[in-house]
Amino acid sequence: MDLLEYQGKQLFARHDIPVPDGRPARTVDEAVAAAKEIGFPCVVKAQVKIGGRGKAGGIKLANNEDEAREHADAILGMDIRGFTVHEVWVEGASEIAAEYYASIIFDRSAKQPLIMLSTSGGMDIEAVAEEDPGAIATLHIDPLLGFQDFHGRRLAFEAGVDADLVRPIGAFLHRLYGTFVSEEAMLVEVNPLIVTPDRQVRALDAKVTLDDNALMRHPDNAELRDPSAEDAQEQMAKERGLTYVSLDGDIGILGNGAGLVMSTLDVVAQYGGKPANFLDAGGGSKAEAITSAVEVILANPNVKAVLFNIFGGITRGDEVANGLVEAFNQITPTVPFVVRLDGTNDEEGRRILAEARLPNVHIAATMNEAAQKVVELAR
Repeated sequence: MDLLEYQGKQLFARHDIPVPDGRPARTVDEAVAAAKEIGFPCVVKAQVKIGGRGKAGGIKLANNEDEAREHADAILGMDIRGFTVHEVWVEGASEIAAEYYASIIFDRSAKQPLIMLSTSGGMDIEAVAEEDPGAIATLHIDPLLGFQDFHGRRLAFEAGVDADLVRPIGAFLHRLYGTFVSEEAMLVEVNPLIVTPDRQVRALDAKVTLDDNALMRHPDNAELRDPSAEDAQEQMAKERGLTYVSLDGDIGILGNGAGLVMSTLDVVAQYGGKPANFLDAGGGSKAEAITSAVEVILANPNVKAVLFNIFGGITRGDEVANGLVEAFNQITPTVPFVVRLDGTNDEEGRRILAEARLPNVHIAATMNEAAQKVVELAR
């Protein structure tokens, strides 16, 4: 679950990470009241879960009440790369002597948190990594050992941090790591991490991604979820207990088991197709789950064809077939379906589909055959 900037800063503050004083606002009047309370100059910042706000005009400096009102009125309702601004964050303006970059991300390949530190803050870190990889110091942290003082010193020296900031930066990273672990985050990023003229370090921005699977242990964080800001299909799937991820293709994919679905995505791509989603209906999928899956997949207007790839272990082929028949009785799909059934009761499932004579449903015997067919139908 991604947090808005101000939500991340509020989380940081709970862990004694220095952040500028600020207030959230959903209306122009609330923003002006927040600005007057904080004092001028202040900054009015759009709150959307996407980067590039400054370039889009979503971050403005206000020197007085009139400017605060003008900027809040312009930013609220603004569209930033497909995201509508419903909230702004008004915070006191900061004096900046230097900008650094700091982040902690869970590295799945190493199965350890990875800390990154750079003196090239305020920039797109991907561009920094491409143009000057040596500008970013990185270090994996053993979860059993945790973050130690020498980790901070090593990162600071490798990143080229000024000598008088080595200890303050180390202390900042120590708190950031504590936040990462305590809140069960997948990512905490500060860009920029600013150095003030009096040599204090402060998080001027906050990008936080929390582990959805851990929210049951963090009810306060769970309340921060904003369903309206999530992908519509992903939200629909979540409500129905399905594992779903939106992609940018035009071929809907359903399978039972994450491994099978990932293999299906690869095979479809191998035949030149572009998957529109990842959808795992789970082992033991019943007719009701199949019906829900069809509705979720077809809610995406970009889908031109759908591939059902079912391997029957716990899942039964006849249950899947009944689910398709039931789904087609409830909705009228306008795109072709390719169904591959194998394993438990697969012959019975194919018999059910044949007798139902569902319109525009094609049966395939193998995964390769199914992938090739669905790619042809999507063209």
